[in-house]
Amino acid sequence: MRELALYNTATGRKEIFEPRVPGAVTMYVCGPTVYNLAHIGNARPVVVFDTLFRLLRHRYDSVTYARNITDIDDKIIAAAREGGRSIGEVTDEFTAKYREDMAQLGALPPTLEPHATENIDAMVRLTERLVEKGHAYAADGHVLFAVESMAGYGRLSGRRLEDMLAGARVEVADYKRHPGDFVLWKPSGDDDPGWDTPWGRCRPGWHLECSAMIREHLGETIDIHGGGRDLIFPHHENEIAQSCCAYGGEFVRFWMHNAYLDIDGEKMSKSLGNVRTVRELLTEYPGETLRLALLSGHYRSPLNFSRELLEQAQHSLTGFYNSLRSVPEAADAEVVIEDEPFYAALCDDLNTPQVLAEMHAIAKALHKAPAAERPRHKARLLAAGGFIGILAQAPEAWLKGTGGEGGLDGDAIDALVAERSEAKRNRDFARADAIRDGLTAAGIVLEDTPEGTLWRRDD
Repeated sequence: MRELALYNTATGRKEIFEPRVPGAVTMYVCGPTVYNLAHIGNARPVVVFDTLFRLLRHRYDSVTYARNITDIDDKIIAAAREGGRSIGEVTDEFTAKYREDMAQLGALPPTLEPHATENIDAMVRLTERLVEKGHAYAADGHVLFAVESMAGYGRLSGRRLEDMLAGARVEVADYKRHPGDFVLWKPSGDDDPGWDTPWGRCRPGWHLECSAMIREHLGETIDIHGGGRDLIFPHHENEIAQSCCAYGGEFVRFWMHNAYLDIDGEKMSKSLGNVRTVRELLTEYPGETLRLALLSGHYRSPLNFSRELLEQAQHSLTGFYNSLRSVPEAADAEVVIEDEPFYAALCDDLNTPQVLAEMHAIAKALHKAPAAERPRHKARLLAAGGFIGILAQAPEAWLKGTGGEGGLDGDAIDALVAERSEAKRNRDFARADAIRDGLTAAGIVLEDTPEGTLWRRDD
């Protein structure tokens, strides 16, 4: 089997990946805090690690992929109060919408989807161990992790304890022994959601949730932990501190992080008014287009998400689907995946830009190949698409599309194409040309083939 190389944030280099338990992979990726719609930046890690999930499933007998739902958080509480709704109403709504949006991007459901509120007992047990071992303490109704108690705190992010406070997402408070100590539990008032714990009525901190859910559902040591680069510090650094200090041993073997996503060359932020939700973008582009755009750059490189990028992705997909449509035969030819250049690119730290380059090469080869060879290239193109989560629909469905608001529907176009064919048979070329011109003006591209006239919407 071809070796799989993955970049490990913890070591700063690509390493050959093999699961700790032969044939069985465990992977955890930080999921959403469900108080609002997911934006396109939230979608990048979903698409990246879904692609990795697909690759791992091909290589190994068992892949357990957990992606959590953070359904208790101060932002959720604020959203519920602002809308005059219960916590459950808010989290149920946005959990459902998150799943819908990610499915539109072609993301497979994770193996496990643990919810924070369903794992409170595991969080209590983890905290009790930290307190017993002198790594955590109660103060002013809070329970905090003592960062000075851990040798090597900051190793993942490459920060020294004395330097890491500047610009960090930490709360400086009088009750902390060290300004960098972070919250495991915070007190909850009567009007706030909370649970009875050994330290009073509290709700858990964000960092604690992931450590506890990983231990509860995947075990003491997992193979891969993923997320965006923004999570390296403090979130993932604090996960390491909690898990390693509570239980010892190795917590995560491979840390993987995708880079940031900009919008039209600028950082996406509410202050700039350029936050684009997945749901909003889906009204303009198919989910497959959004997915391909997100995979067009290497996951470790910053990605400028722009209309130009989306149009390029749309154009590429149209080209691929045109290639597939040109071969009506079933793609039942055998593809030796191990020998495919696109597979080599995937195994080289998910090099999706190279995968796409190889797919374009396959499409070109398909058009130039003799008839007997074309089904094999079609099968190769479909296999490559399957690994990165595209080309799953019928070519006709993509190429004919929906027409959008006010556009011609498929039945109307089919009728005009049939009328044009009849006009040509009757040598009424003026009428045939008029129909073609009208369809062209409406964004419909016609292709006359020996098998008849095919049409697609202009991308």
